[in-house]
Amino acid sequence: MEKIDWKKELKHLYQASAREVVQVEVAAMNYLMVDGQGDPNTSQEYVDAVAALFATAYSLKFMVKKGALAIDYGVMPLEGLWWAKDMSKFSPDDKSNWLWTAMIAQPPFITREMVDTAIAAVAKKKNPAAISRLRFEAYTEGRCAQIMHIGPFSEEGPAIEKLHHFIQASGHKRHGKHHEIYLSDISKAAPAKWKTLIRQPMSPSER
Repeated sequence: MEKIDWKKELKHLYQASAREVVQVEVAAMNYLMVDGQGDPNTSQEYVDAVAALFATAYSLKFMVKKGALAIDYGVMPLEGLWWAKDMSKFSPDDKSNWLWTAMIAQPPFITREMVDTAIAAVAKKKNPAAISRLRFEAYTEGRCAQIMHIGPFSEEGPAIEKLHHFIQASGHKRHGKHHEIYLSDISKAAPAKWKTLIRQPMSPSER
């Protein structure tokens, strides 16, 4: 049986320095996605979305492992896109108006038919509240800046500021959605050791 660690295969997209910002090119990738709104710290909608995503991701993993492909791969980490209808009001101090997409990247051999089968199986067995809102979609970011934040989510501010300064200093402007990749199991690791990769798409500034 073939074993694949996609996070290592895509090391440049899932590892980064906590000291300096780096620039990466992110090609199209396929994701399981669920959209929602509100503060992720208090929203049941967010909890439901994460539960549906992981249930489906693990269903796919075991389907592939036991099926004709016979590939054993690790489920990728939870990721999140964050934004607001009015970005001038997008503030960590008030997350009630935040819009989000919770998502988990999928290997390139995962097909829509496989996802439909997995969703049906999860709905039959567990029927998580957000399963009907889950979709399978490609997402492309292109040129991005990213940095690793180590510590609680509430202390991301300086890392985000460093990221934005890098983008401006390199003659670019921010565009697209704030992207975070959660590399730690927060139920087991101490908050001081949580690893969150923070990514921001960017494009050349118009001068």
